[in-house]
Amino acid sequence: MTDHIARAMAAKGKIRAVACITTHLAQDICFLQDASPVVAMALGRALSGVALLGSTLKQGQRLAVKFEGNGPMQKLIAEADWDGTLRGTVAVPAAMAEKVPDALGRAGFLTITKDLGLKEPYRGTVQLATSEIAEDLAYYLTESEQIPSAVGLGVSLAPDGQIEVAGGFLIQSLPPSDEAAVEQVMARIEQLPPLTSLLKEGKSPAELLELLLEGLEYNPLESTELSFRCSCCREKVERALLSLGQAELQRMIEEQGEASVTCEFCKQQYRF
Repeated sequence: MTDHIARAMAAKGKIRAVACITTHLAQDICFLQDASPVVAMALGRALSGVALLGSTLKQGQRLAVKFEGNGPMQKLIAEADWDGTLRGTVAVPAAMAEKVPDALGRAGFLTITKDLGLKEPYRGTVQLATSEIAEDLAYYLTESEQIPSAVGLGVSLAPDGQIEVAGGFLIQSLPPSDEAAVEQVMARIEQLPPLTSLLKEGKSPAELLELLLEGLEYNPLESTELSFRCSCCREKVERALLSLGQAELQRMIEEQGEASVTCEFCKQQYRF
């Protein structure tokens, strides 16, 4: 199954539902990052999360999610473009811990940046509530954007520590709220098997939405393929180097004989 995202509106437009599969791109990105098993779990969840949050972006828009904590992983960044392309990186990919919250740290911040094509990007920050990726994203959406949300993110690892399946769902209550429909969906979420079990069964995003919205009238919307793509290029790196100033560039030449920059997302090396 190709990685993609499916959308639906339910309860006469008062509930927005999105589901995604991100297995292949999560595998590729975690391989590039040389992520440890616990970091792969965190990064895989974050990639599904940013895909879900980016599902409403319009042409030319971009969204970034950044988790910063006091754990050994230190920092995690996942980005989504309007066309369904994703990328992600972590500060310490070899970090080891028993669980994702331990790797991320129990204290820190979640920052979401939206480049909507305006003069300045919109940026919102909240403290980490639980250091669970899904719960903190739901907390941000509910507290910062005032949109009551339920987020489910599932990642399962194969015996070799590589990602086996990855995906997620996002349910949002839009104003004016239909409390009865919201309660019905929340009860349905409680009744379902773990998300990773559904992903291992091969459920598609559309099938996940069908399960989540059972008993409600809903209208399926368009789906979008998801893929990994980095936005770096030699010209961007060159501009960044020039911004360092002549003195710093001269120091790099004297010490290293060249200026070498490696993209943190795709690990492409640019040498000048």
